[in-house]
Amino acid sequence: MYELIKNLGTWLTSGSQWTGTDGIAHRLAEHLQYSLLATLVAAAIGLPLGLLIGHTGKGAFLAINLASFGRALPTVGLVVLVFLAGGLSMLPVYVALVALAVPAIVTNTYAGMTAVDPDVKDAARGQGMRGHQVLFQVELPLALPLIMTGLRLALIQVVATATIAAYVSFGGLGRYVFDGLAQRDLVQVLGGAVLVAVIAVALDLSLSALQRFLFRHRTA
Repeated sequence: MYELIKNLGTWLTSGSQWTGTDGIAHRLAEHLQYSLLATLVAAAIGLPLGLLIGHTGKGAFLAINLASFGRALPTVGLVVLVFLAGGLSMLPVYVALVALAVPAIVTNTYAGMTAVDPDVKDAARGQGMRGHQVLFQVELPLALPLIMTGLRLALIQVVATATIAAYVSFGGLGRYVFDGLAQRDLVQVLGGAVLVAVIAVALDLSLSALQRFLFRHRTA
């Protein structure tokens, strides 16, 4: 075990390991690109849906059950299915990552909207606000903490799962895991797993700190 940890430390700190198209810096940039793009697409889908059902109260049962279904989808199985249908491209990876991220965004957005005090919404309407004004000036600001929590959860899930890009011969930190398994290189496999875990934890802590900073003046 000591030898394995020592070799892992050497692998992670070697200057040559950080340079070139197969270096850690390049693979990290690919991994973040996959993760951020997939999360942005998921947000473009999930946020409007969550806001709509939270504001109108219509379609909640269908949306929440679809979100639960999305959580149950086997990610690798979905990649293979889209890969067989659409051929070799990043599309299967993005489809799987977006499908993974949408449920957390939809459910947290919906939960944030439904948590807004009905009396506050009634007071806003009583002051002459129209539906869209109530949504964007009252409900959305109050629901933002839970919405951001959903975005944070979605991003961390996507970062942890984006290793599947290497499953269909693309890049990212998963390249070390899959190549290491093929080469029976335990140090490389462990190095890739550690890098993914570190990035996920670092992003989680960063987003958590940002969330606390943005809502520091709000009372519980």
